[in-house]
Amino acid sequence: MSFLDEVPWNEQGLIPAVAQDASSGKILTVAWMNRDALQQTVEKNEAVYWSRSRNRLWRKGEQSGHVQKVVEVRLDCDADAVLLKVEQVGGIACHTGRESCFFRKLENGRWVTTDPVLKDPSLIYKK
Repeated sequence: MSFLDEVPWNEQGLIPAVAQDASSGKILTVAWMNRDALQQTVEKNEAVYWSRSRNRLWRKGEQSGHVQKVVEVRLDCDADAVLLKVEQVGGIACHTGRESCFFRKLENGRWVTTDPVLKDPSLIYKK
């Protein structure tokens, strides 16, 4: 039996994946993986996700160059989420040009932006 067979994929064949900075412990992003994405992630030691909006595999950093080098892969106690401990190339995980996708904090009933833009997204995603 393959490790992939032990993952309880949901009805769409997906599982949530959390990317965490291996050094700082900071949560960088949450995405989805299908069987192929998890297999390629393990084989390449780089994060590959399933893009629900594009309906295709998406290698993190394929456009931006901000690849996630995978240090460790874990499955949680209920086997309903994957954790990727990663080295974030370029220090930017978010398409907004921030270190993390979790840059808003709830304060007094309002979402407040707390983390700065490190690089203008228009300079990252040139079309």
